[in-house]
Amino acid sequence: MKPLTVRKAVFPVGGLGTRFLPATKAIPKEMLPVVDKPLIQYAVEEAYAAGIRQMVFITGRHKRAIGDHFDAAFELEHELERGGKADLLKLVHAIKPDDMDCIFIRQPRPLGLGHAVLCAEPVVGDEPFAVLLADDLMLGREQFSGGTTVLQQMVQAYQQQPGMVLAVQDVPRAETRRYGVVDVRGVNETMAEVFAMVEKPVPEVAPSTLAVAGRYILTPGVFDSICRQPRGAGGEIQLTDGIAALIGTEKVFAFRYDGKRYDCGSKEGFLEATIDLALADPVLGATVRAHIAKVLG
Repeated sequence: MKPLTVRKAVFPVGGLGTRFLPATKAIPKEMLPVVDKPLIQYAVEEAYAAGIRQMVFITGRHKRAIGDHFDAAFELEHELERGGKADLLKLVHAIKPDDMDCIFIRQPRPLGLGHAVLCAEPVVGDEPFAVLLADDLMLGREQFSGGTTVLQQMVQAYQQQPGMVLAVQDVPRAETRRYGVVDVRGVNETMAEVFAMVEKPVPEVAPSTLAVAGRYILTPGVFDSICRQPRGAGGEIQLTDGIAALIGTEKVFAFRYDGKRYDCGSKEGFLEATIDLALADPVLGATVRAHIAKVLG
C-alpha cells in the first residue's frame, strides 16, 4: 500500500488586511515583507519543503500582486542576466521552481475562512490537502540549519496516523477568544485526538487553552461539512465549525508542532518576526544587533 500523500496546499489570501492600513490599501497583506521575503513566500516554501507541488491560492480583488510574484518576470530576469548578477537571478528563479504549479481561484466575497477553503474544492477534489494561513509565519525549530518545517512535521504525523491534523499551541486562557480551541483526551507530547472544537470561546467556557494555529491537513469530507454549517462567529462561514461537525465521524488530531509561530496579522507579531529573522540573518544579523544595542543603550 502506498503511503498517504498530501499533494496540494490551499492558501486563503482574499482578506482585506485592515489592521495594516494604510500599507495594505494597495498591497496585499500577504505581500508585506519580513526582512526581504513576503509572508506568502514563507508559507509556499514551507509547503514545498513538505513535498507539495500544487499551490492553490484563494484570492480576492486587489490581490494581483500575489500572482505576479509567482509569475515569470522576463524583463527583470533579462536585466539581471545581462548585468551578470547570477546570484540575484538564481534568487528570482527560486521563487517558483519549475516543478511547482500555482492555481488561482477568485473568492467572490470574503465570507470567512470556511468559505475560502470551500472555494478550493474543484481543484482539490477527493484528496487530503493542506491549508496554510500566511498571516501565521511558522518556523520549525532549527529549520534554517537542517530541521524540519512545521508542515513537514504535520505531513509525517498524517502519514503515521491518517485523519485531520490541526497544528495547536498553548495560549493564555485570557486569549482563547481569539482562536479556535480544542478539547482533547489522551494528550502526549505531540498528538492527541480532538473530541470538541469551539470557535473563539470566551475564557470562562473555553474547553482548554490549546488553540488551533494556522496550519491544517484536512480530508475532502470537510467540504460537505462546511456546506451544511450555518454562519458562525462573526457572521462568517467558519472552518472550525466544518471540522467540528466531523468529529466522531472522522479522526481529528491536535498536533503540537516543534517550532515558533509569529502572528503576523498583528503589528506586534509582524515586528517580532522581522526583528528575529533579521537577527538570524547571516549578513544582517550583526548590524541589526549592534543597532538594537545602541538604541537600548
